[in-house]
Amino acid sequence: MTPPVARLEEVALSFGATRALDGVTLDIPPGRVVGLIGPDGVGKSTLLSLVAGARRVAAGRVEVLGGDIGADAHLARVRPRIAYMPQGLGRNLYPTLSVAENCDFFGRLFGQDGPERRARIARLLAGTGLAPFADRPAGKLSGGMKQKLGLCCALIHDPDLLILDEPTTGVDPLSRRQFWELVGGIRARRPGMSVIVATAYMEEAAGFDWLVAMEAGRILATGTPGELMARAGTDDLDAAFVALLPEVRRRGYAPPRFAPPPARPDEAPVIEAEGLTMRFGGFTAVDHVSFRIRRGEIFGFLGSNGSGKTTTMKMLTGLLPASEGEAKLLGARVDPRDIETRRRVGYMSQAFSLYAELTVRGNLELHAHLFDLPRAGIPGRIAEMVDRFDLGAVLDALPEALPLGARQRLSLAVALIHAPDILILDEPTSGVDPVARAGFWRTLGELSRRDGVTIFVSTHFMNEAALCDRISLMHAGRVLASDTPGAIMAAKGAASLEEAFIAFLEAATGPEASAPPPVTEAPAEAETRRRRAFDPRRMLAYSRLEALELRRDPIRAALAFAGSLILMFVIGYGINLDVRNLGFAVLDRDATATSRDYVSDIAGSRYFSEQPPITSYDDLDRRMRAGEISLALEIPPGFARDVARGTPVEVAAWIDGAMPTRAETIRGYARGMHADWLARKARENHAAAAGAAFDLAPRYRYNPGVESLVAMVPAVIPMLLLMIPAMLATLSIVREKELGSIVNFHVTPVTRLEFLLGKQLPYVAIAMLNFLMLAGFAVFFFRVPLTGSFPALTLAALIYAFAATGIGLVISTFMSSQIAAIFATALATIIPTIQFSGLLTPVSSLDGGGAVFGALFPASHFVTIARGIFSKGLAIGPLAPDFLALAAAAPVLLGLAAAFLGKRAR
Repeated sequence: MTPPVARLEEVALSFGATRALDGVTLDIPPGRVVGLIGPDGVGKSTLLSLVAGARRVAAGRVEVLGGDIGADAHLARVRPRIAYMPQGLGRNLYPTLSVAENCDFFGRLFGQDGPERRARIARLLAGTGLAPFADRPAGKLSGGMKQKLGLCCALIHDPDLLILDEPTTGVDPLSRRQFWELVGGIRARRPGMSVIVATAYMEEAAGFDWLVAMEAGRILATGTPGELMARAGTDDLDAAFVALLPEVRRRGYAPPRFAPPPARPDEAPVIEAEGLTMRFGGFTAVDHVSFRIRRGEIFGFLGSNGSGKTTTMKMLTGLLPASEGEAKLLGARVDPRDIETRRRVGYMSQAFSLYAELTVRGNLELHAHLFDLPRAGIPGRIAEMVDRFDLGAVLDALPEALPLGARQRLSLAVALIHAPDILILDEPTSGVDPVARAGFWRTLGELSRRDGVTIFVSTHFMNEAALCDRISLMHAGRVLASDTPGAIMAAKGAASLEEAFIAFLEAATGPEASAPPPVTEAPAEAETRRRRAFDPRRMLAYSRLEALELRRDPIRAALAFAGSLILMFVIGYGINLDVRNLGFAVLDRDATATSRDYVSDIAGSRYFSEQPPITSYDDLDRRMRAGEISLALEIPPGFARDVARGTPVEVAAWIDGAMPTRAETIRGYARGMHADWLARKARENHAAAAGAAFDLAPRYRYNPGVESLVAMVPAVIPMLLLMIPAMLATLSIVREKELGSIVNFHVTPVTRLEFLLGKQLPYVAIAMLNFLMLAGFAVFFFRVPLTGSFPALTLAALIYAFAATGIGLVISTFMSSQIAAIFATALATIIPTIQFSGLLTPVSSLDGGGAVFGALFPASHFVTIARGIFSKGLAIGPLAPDFLALAAAAPVLLGLAAAFLGKRAR
């Protein structure tokens, strides 16, 4: 007996309080197309990620391709034999990379050399019809083309097991058919390849070899589509799935059926579009769309992703101004400022726009207030919605804790809380089970037929579209047909609405676009590759990826290169502690030649600039508050007499203390100049005694002018070389987590070290370019002399760049949001550098934990090196301990990042 391609034994997995898989035991037969069917949230994606090795097995045992997938050694051996395409349109793709570059990236991850990659890419693109679009960015492909490209990337290495997680969700019927024809052609050439697919489309699942029906993390039934339908006594797979559900889940199920809409020939249309057009630059998203919808009509809007459905909806609701044409709601031209008309429209998005922090009751109350319902009538209206949509048992629950069907009913109740005349629904049943979907459509029928609500709904389910009174088929921004479902099928002589839609698409795109992709010869088997613990090709694949993405994102590239210079300019002057040309004024109550000489001595210094005399204390206070002066001197009466007699002389100095550091500096300068002037006068007045007097003449080494810029600018360079490269390195990984492309790391043979180094190297290079610019800026702009060895400083900067980006890699392992990553990296780099690196306070003066942290923190060592080489003329020898500390920090940080970064998601 042939062993199963995958075997699960008592597998369980929870996410918090949610049980994703509950004791699943399953054998998946090899060499077949096996479908997992069921609504969103039943555990299909979780099961597939476990089989692919993308997620760690928490409980139970999962065997794939003859071994325990939970064992790292077996997983490393079989990863080259598994291909995994995650859920979501192009989620494993990189939008800024072209079609060919995406395929090339995956080929590099599997260790293929240049000629082999090019041959495989040419065959795959020719076989999928993507060859004419090889240079187009993945982000500009249609939904169907993205899925074909995702399949090319998954098949670049000839896998034995292909895992597809809802690969055709959101794709039009023609692209769905082409996708499965492509998979069928590949399986015909490689009959031993097993395919496991999760799908929400029952008509699609009916064509698979073997099915697994799932509900609430458990297996309901397994077998061929015919066996499942025979067990349920029906020839419809949707109905068979409902029959397999527990009694409590299928209670009350009945296929929705509506009476014909009442004729209203004399009424004006409720929704009108005439020549509606939307252009984004040179791209036309919606091209002269026209339709009229009567009151109480259910109007279906069908089309693939990118066909212009959502853009049309936004123009109808006033969220986007039309480039051309006119839209009317309730007889009034759409105007975003017309609040009264917008209050008569309800909108329910595909993503269920609910407030996760509010309970069911809180969401209903909030939206009632947002639509300005009379306060006295809100409780009654909420009670009506709760009763109508059966929400009484979950009033105090949070939306995230609700089953998908209940969350859907809540979203509809929120959209109807203000009793709108028009209801706009954007794919409202995506991922919802057949029972909840049937109940939802029965509710729509009641709203239309009983309450006269006009319903404008988009959907990818053809059985739902068949329930609409009229439908509009869109493709590439144009309406292909607009009529009743029966008339549209009759127009093409089709037996089903899906066949009719495909026929219209074929007529619109031409025979070449609708023809099945050509079958090419299977690529010659590559020479068996020896599995390496470290492969530079895989590492450089990620380095090349980062370089390409950075080059095609001009804003990020500009910040990466110019951001440090801007901050250098701001910080270099912002933390300048020198006191130069500060305004001072004098309240001279002596008004003698001696007092004027005293004032002129201060005015002649480089530190202060004399302002007009002070006339009173009120004048002093006003001018200091306005910032005109920072120092005010009050010379008392009898000043000249006391100086001549040699008696103690006091001058009052009023200092602006708003900035304590500068105030202390002003105080020191004022005291020094005061004492120097008195000593000079004493020598002039008592020449005999002055003969024995002596002066202490200080001389400063390394910074003779005692200029703070000479000390601060070399210390600012380490701070900027830490903050910006660390932030870029952090974002390079966290961005993959947000976009979902991190799954490529989880399911390919790339090791943690290859992944981290591949991400790190481009930003080390950027850090070195930043270093050269900052060093040049310091020397030629700030005029800071570089007295030591520049090669030694460059070597230190290179080692420091690895340490700085290493800090970013460590931070990225804990972050899943780019916003959080930016804040965390800024806090983890700026504050420690200012407090513990010696930027303002010598590390030697720290004690306790601060001293230990300062000794370990890489920036403190590079500050010492930078100041030593800039100001003291040092080379590597005297700075060897700091060089060694930096050299030790870089691999330690990389090792920590590798330890914290899981090869499999948890």
